[in-house]
Amino acid sequence: MIKLFRYPEVRRKIIFTLSIIVIFRLLAHVPVPGVDVATIRSFLSGNALFGMFDLFSGGGFQNFSIVTLGLGPYINASIIMQLLTVMVPSLEEMAKEGEYGREKINLYTKYLSVPMTIIQAYGIYFLLNKQGAIPILSSIDLLVLMVTMSAGAMFLVWLGDLVTERGIGNGVSLLIFVGIISRFPQQIYAYIATLTSDTVFSALLFAVLAVVIVASVVLVNEGTRNLVIEYGRTGTRSQKVTNYLPLKINQAGVIPIIFAVSVVMVPSLLAGPLVGSGNGTLQDIGTFLSINFGQNDIAYNVLYFILVVAFTFFYTGIQFNPQKIADDVKKRGGFIPGIRPGMGTARYLKSVVNRITLAGAVFLGLIAILPFFFQGAAGSTAMTVGGTSLLIVVSVVLETIRQTESLMVTRSYDKFLF
Repeated sequence: MIKLFRYPEVRRKIIFTLSIIVIFRLLAHVPVPGVDVATIRSFLSGNALFGMFDLFSGGGFQNFSIVTLGLGPYINASIIMQLLTVMVPSLEEMAKEGEYGREKINLYTKYLSVPMTIIQAYGIYFLLNKQGAIPILSSIDLLVLMVTMSAGAMFLVWLGDLVTERGIGNGVSLLIFVGIISRFPQQIYAYIATLTSDTVFSALLFAVLAVVIVASVVLVNEGTRNLVIEYGRTGTRSQKVTNYLPLKINQAGVIPIIFAVSVVMVPSLLAGPLVGSGNGTLQDIGTFLSINFGQNDIAYNVLYFILVVAFTFFYTGIQFNPQKIADDVKKRGGFIPGIRPGMGTARYLKSVVNRITLAGAVFLGLIAILPFFFQGAAGSTAMTVGGTSLLIVVSVVLETIRQTESLMVTRSYDKFLF
């Protein structure tokens, strides 16, 4: 750790990153004007529906701060642009233009984030108003609320870009990471407060499970299946060049969990309005949904698991094109030993990807429903670990470590050049 501060440029990047993190944490405690934060906080306590919002806002949603929306709109816009890049030929061509194309797509993503912040700001007001957490606001007050929340979300995107350009790590991911870990001290304190002499064994089991699961996430997140590709060369004498095509076990990352949690929350979201309706049939449906689709219910977690597996295959299918890779390998004169080039290679790649994706999808599904198992093992709901949070934390830590090591190696080489 001390070595990091030996190089002035690395030291400046670290200090700049820490400064942005401090600004982010301060903003998460500045409330939106004209709103009763205590009433909203009381309503949100124990409400799983808004857990994902609070995750991406770093506690800003619970405080109903000016960064209540967090980076959620930008994340959603990024997912939409990724899907459009695959489906729209012009965007696909733009993505192939290197750095210039990536910058243009990133700019379009920010443009798309603006209307999404406005829609989500009004959506949050609408939901909280229907639940009685926020009174009906006048047109001016509602406009102030929506503008404040939208500006706060876009300001966070700007802070994330600053960290990416001048700091260490990916700025957006790092801010989400900080928001997640900022809740750990409170959760740990609440969990310790619930411990008794009878629950010490559960606490030890909890600690062992935590270590095993984190290690498993690291292994799966970094795990790859390397396919051998050989390239023939002709000259004065023929020679064989061997290369590898790495296929990640978890190619979809955390995206399937985000998709799945958006869908699995729909039953609990609909339960309240249905129960409050005047129709007896709708009331029965709402009661059924509220009883069976709570976060700690088996039906909820089974549906969550199935959705994660399905979305993992869906997103991997969009991101990975076996036919395109097979054509690229063939154009470069390469082949997989024992597999015919062209369609044979495409079929083989598809079968391999399906097998490793099945393993990755099942693992993601188990990670997604971690809170259900952890609460049973620990015997308490005070300390729960969400799958999305765990994957983001592990991914950001690994990526930041890689970038820091790369900077140090670069600085080490520079001193031999000057």
